[in-house]
Amino acid sequence: MPGVTGMVGRHQWSGSRLGPPEYWDLAVRAAAEIVLASPAPMVLHLSDEFFLLYNDAYAELIGDKHPRALGQPAPQVFADIWPMPGIGDVVEHTYRTGEPFLEREMTLPLRRANGQLDQVVYVRACSPVRDSRGRIVGVLSVITETNPAIRQLQGISELAAALSATLTLDDVARVALRYAITSFDADRVSFAVDDGGGWRLARRVRGELVDEADERLPPLWRRGPADWPAPSVVSARTGRASYTDDGEPLREIAADRHDQKIRSLATVPLSAAVVRGALTVGYRSPHTWSAQERVLLAASAELVGQATERARRFETQHGTAQLLQRSMLPENLPGLPRLRIAARYDPGVDGNAAGGDFYDAFVLPTGELGVVLGDVAGHDVQAAARMGQVRAALRALALNEPRPDQVLVGLDRLVSSLGAEAGTHELFVTVAFGVIDVARELLTLASAGHPAPLIRRCSSDGEPRAEYVQVPAGAPLGVGYQPATCTVAFLPGDTLLLFSDGVVERRRHGLSHGLARLAESVAAAHSGDPRALCATATAAVPGATEDDVAVLAVEYALRPSRSARMEVPAEPTAPSRVRHWMTAQLTEWQVAESVIGAAVLCTSELTTNALLHAGTAARVEIDLSPERLLVSVADSGSRGTVTRTRTDTLSSRGRGLGLIEELSDAWGTDPTVRGSTVWFEILTPPQ
Repeated sequence: MPGVTGMVGRHQWSGSRLGPPEYWDLAVRAAAEIVLASPAPMVLHLSDEFFLLYNDAYAELIGDKHPRALGQPAPQVFADIWPMPGIGDVVEHTYRTGEPFLEREMTLPLRRANGQLDQVVYVRACSPVRDSRGRIVGVLSVITETNPAIRQLQGISELAAALSATLTLDDVARVALRYAITSFDADRVSFAVDDGGGWRLARRVRGELVDEADERLPPLWRRGPADWPAPSVVSARTGRASYTDDGEPLREIAADRHDQKIRSLATVPLSAAVVRGALTVGYRSPHTWSAQERVLLAASAELVGQATERARRFETQHGTAQLLQRSMLPENLPGLPRLRIAARYDPGVDGNAAGGDFYDAFVLPTGELGVVLGDVAGHDVQAAARMGQVRAALRALALNEPRPDQVLVGLDRLVSSLGAEAGTHELFVTVAFGVIDVARELLTLASAGHPAPLIRRCSSDGEPRAEYVQVPAGAPLGVGYQPATCTVAFLPGDTLLLFSDGVVERRRHGLSHGLARLAESVAAAHSGDPRALCATATAAVPGATEDDVAVLAVEYALRPSRSARMEVPAEPTAPSRVRHWMTAQLTEWQVAESVIGAAVLCTSELTTNALLHAGTAARVEIDLSPERLLVSVADSGSRGTVTRTRTDTLSSRGRGLGLIEELSDAWGTDPTVRGSTVWFEILTPPQ
């Protein structure tokens, strides 16, 4: 049978929509090279017609359909089996949704050269293939027969499926290390990658207790200089693999006894155009590296290299977009004796684009509090820039004339002017702006096409209720806003909630469904604390949203709260110092001993977690009201957005956040302009 690699070069691809291979996207060409070099049966289904590009192993698998199948649409080549459940529909689903597919045991009907349709048990994995801009342009399928002789080859298909779901370098490291230590039954594995002038390395060792929950935590990276003599760094710099059968390959960079005991080591550079890195696999006893192992390591490094490059692009774009977004939002909200304020912003889509949602809260010259939440149409840099202009202009207008309707009239003129300047009629802004008068216990609101704000009220019978403010919505700014206001009572114990439509809008559900779920969740919340209500609101309506989510909450406290803060240095003794400080402070405030014990334990866990994983100093803040104790731990790490995760799948390498779930009444994580904040709330018993 003629080799497929040469046939791919000679095939008349120009006759299809794909065009000649030399004009293909670099990422697609890299995927094609991986397929052709792999010893496992692999096939690329390219474009929405699923043109076939496969290797020699796959050619043997399909028998007499080769060579005419090369470059032809898969639905035509496999017309007899493509419509069967679990065959063509799996490839089409992965192409449409980007969701990888893995089936460890499946009966795949393939027609052999003798014309018979054999039922053979296979492992099959389908992964999306993306171009340099992240668009899905094909599907990679890996198919292997399930027999002991090719057990390690099956790991390649699992690795490809797992890597297709990775976004960040942390994700890639976790997948690569887990695959390497299990597939090669190794004593030590590592993953190294360049880090802007230096290197960072993550490793796994045999016997290390890492459960499914810990796998979701960021790996522990070890950092080194540009000339670090680590074998993985040398291999990454030179682009050459190295194999040590017996020796002391890690003697110069050994961090502990696990490194010192390694006698045989394989080091393979990642195959990537921009990012440099390497994988290592080591054993504590002498080991001769077979040709099959070297091929498997090379194929693994190819897949990990492409995922690493994709992750580096994502992290760069993600960090830029989020920094732009949050730099235009207020880093600190005002602190007032009776008004407690909190806000939350979660990016929609994939977190890789800046959006137009914004919020603000500021004290007016009259002593009243101005609060605003709005949405500039769009999910790009232009939308974020216009959001910054609108937010700044609104504050300037409010400081001059605080009447909500007049502020929006002036803002309407600005938006119309920006639209005319940009030459577009599609620029419009929805916004809700309110003024809280504590002395008169009144809230005055104006809205331009924005969802009505929600107020959580504490009734005389003690049962809270949530009601939407009946404020005239009007038209969005830029399309003919008509001024109108609404004034309602805002009493001690009430909490105002302003939110963007991303909180309540979901596909396949009407807006009324989302609004009802939000009101139910807010009314059922443990307290009216604004930070807790922000977390409650963002999780009130189930299902994913592609829109940005912004929430601003203001509580009119029954009585002023007491607060204190401590700056925590990045030192090993810091958690102990936090425990002593917090115990003394809460004892002085005469907090119940049961609350003190739970709060100190939870705060110690969060402080340890922040110092371990962010690697920076932290800030602990405590706020005590008659109803609850609120504690937050903020770091200034740069890992990006922190996502609220179910506690049964998130651990803190110990008791972890599951402890916070057990001992607190509410908790959550909030992204900030720099770093992240984890907080918890404990209701205090009546005295």
